[in-house]
Amino acid sequence: MAVEICRDDWGIPHLRAGSARELAHAQGRVTALDRAWQLEVERHRSQGTSAAFLGAEAAGWDRLARRARLDDTARRCFAALERRDPETADWIVAYVDGVNEGLAEGARHAPEFAAAGLAPGRWEPWSPFGVWLGTHLLFAGFPAKLWREEAVRHLGADAVGLFATDGPGTSGSNGWLVSGERTTTGLPVIAGDPHRFIEDPGVYQQIHLACPEFDVVGLAVPGVPGIAHFAHTGHVAWAITNAMADYQDLYRERLRRRGAQVEALDPDGAWRPVARHVETFEVAGGEPVEVEVVETPRGPVVIGGADGGTGADGDTGAPGPISLRYPPRVTDDLGFSALLPLLRARRVADVDRAFDAWVEPVNVVQAADTEGGLLHRVAGRVPVRAAANRTRIVAAWEPGHEWQGWHEMPYGTVDDGIAVMANQRGPATPLGVEFAPPHRATRIRHLLSDRVEWSASDMPAVHTDTHLASAAALLDHLAALPDERLSPAAAELTAQLLCWDRHMEASSTGAAAFAAVRSAVVRRLAAHPAFACLTSPTLGSARPGGPPSPAYPDVFRPWLALTPRVAFALEHLLTARELYGVDRTVVVREAIEEVAALQPKGTWGDTHRLAPWRALATTSYDEPGLSGDHDCVLCTSAVPGLTDLAARGPAARYVWDLARRDDSLWVVPFGASGIPGSRHHRDQLPLWLKGDLAPVVTDWNHLTNPSQKPEEKETASDV
Repeated sequence: MAVEICRDDWGIPHLRAGSARELAHAQGRVTALDRAWQLEVERHRSQGTSAAFLGAEAAGWDRLARRARLDDTARRCFAALERRDPETADWIVAYVDGVNEGLAEGARHAPEFAAAGLAPGRWEPWSPFGVWLGTHLLFAGFPAKLWREEAVRHLGADAVGLFATDGPGTSGSNGWLVSGERTTTGLPVIAGDPHRFIEDPGVYQQIHLACPEFDVVGLAVPGVPGIAHFAHTGHVAWAITNAMADYQDLYRERLRRRGAQVEALDPDGAWRPVARHVETFEVAGGEPVEVEVVETPRGPVVIGGADGGTGADGDTGAPGPISLRYPPRVTDDLGFSALLPLLRARRVADVDRAFDAWVEPVNVVQAADTEGGLLHRVAGRVPVRAAANRTRIVAAWEPGHEWQGWHEMPYGTVDDGIAVMANQRGPATPLGVEFAPPHRATRIRHLLSDRVEWSASDMPAVHTDTHLASAAALLDHLAALPDERLSPAAAELTAQLLCWDRHMEASSTGAAAFAAVRSAVVRRLAAHPAFACLTSPTLGSARPGGPPSPAYPDVFRPWLALTPRVAFALEHLLTARELYGVDRTVVVREAIEEVAALQPKGTWGDTHRLAPWRALATTSYDEPGLSGDHDCVLCTSAVPGLTDLAARGPAARYVWDLARRDDSLWVVPFGASGIPGSRHHRDQLPLWLKGDLAPVVTDWNHLTNPSQKPEEKETASDV
């Protein structure tokens, strides 16, 4: 049959072809038409070549990408897939061919290419692997181990638990499954929303893929064929959240030079040669950057260099060399052999078997089928190793830190017809160190339990719930303040906050006042002398007269900044039995006095505004105010103490109805098109803001011109 590329009223592409291979080619082509700029940015990021057109701000990432060997790992994963699973490898090649066919045309419609002085390049068969690696390298948050190293060196082992939370570098999701016994149709419903940094274009692409083997609708990652994370085949649907597993290790290495050769000290006490070469990348408006790439038997060195604490690429004062060990580099496998079986799945057992092949990132999976089958499991690769590996940086030259195989992936349960996953401790608990606070998961379960039966159309009320349970810790401190110790203005503000309904609505003045007081508390805690040793990882010292704290590459600074760490751990810090001698009553009283003196006015939405990431910083929009907060089900994350702007939030929302797929619903923050000026570039934003969702359309009779060939029908998604 001829390949068909159709559009629904939201510009979402619906593709139909005679084979899975033809369909992959069409998916690549339509993605290049809709998302050419996004595709090329991600390809260059995976190769470590983005600074050549994005400038010096991208140089830190390019250095990390090269040192972590992302492009080389992508090549190795593709070569291994060719040997192990030639069908999937050929299917990926077809997708890449489609990208290359549509890229030049897509670039003509994307003004960013001209603005950046970039010409579209050529994708290689391993480029989708590189995109996936680049997207997820920091997803598991291995830089959190750098933070723990600092916190433990300065404050002791108790600091690990005290500051543990879903921090600024991680991403999560809400997800819930309601079995047929709790729905109006008698068949399950799956719903949720992945929380990521909000990007424009969006990190998820709504798409419909159909061929004689399968007919699947879902949220794809632009640059990667198929639909890995969120999909509905008509017979079975699935969704994921971040399991918060720890599967990446950092090793402190001992390296030495022997002429042009670099040697590493291994656990058996022997010095052995390691791989070493030098790469150079261009920087727009600046000088080329030279990077020394070193890889030991543990993994590539991502911090420091072979000259002790000073690397050849400018990491002056870095904490000795530190290498990164991560599963795809060890196994030459990203789990892409799961992609075709997922598309072909018809029952939860098929989804279960497909995810047995999954590698990275480690996810909690929920699935349901039209026969009432349910699945709740963890999928991915987590190495078995010493407990110390999971918490901090370990010494490469000491025995006992080797990987010893892989953990068996645990399964969860569906209790009272409900399963909830929101990055909290659950089936993945044995695999992780830090998890999200339980507030979102607890609130979702409470909301779902409040009603006997649910329909797909009911689910947006859960997506958009704004109750902030974590506010209790600060409000309890406010309630305990003696009135006679407060100024009249502070006493009045305290009374108002204690009567506030604890909902972070954009229209709420109470939410705005609470956020202002919370930020003042965070700033005071971060500035307290007890934490002064953590304010600058480049200047502090462990103890009087001790060695200076290490310097880290800028790309890791978000994990090492004290104020965000205090902000996201605030609940723990306010409720701990003792806090390094900090008088929290004084801190809270000073904060409420500060805010009261400013006579706060306005609503939460006045300052809590959407702040999406765009590769070109010159592109800007006046973005709207938002409801929600970090620990709300409507998770729109600001960084208290620094900014109320929300860079993270629901990167999509979905509701999969197993009774009738066309009763399913979805939305993304902006639109199906990545082309500024297209009518489908931002047309879903009003829905996303209100909590509404667009209908999922899979009936080909309701799509635009399903009979024409793609070259006769479209050149971009707004045509």
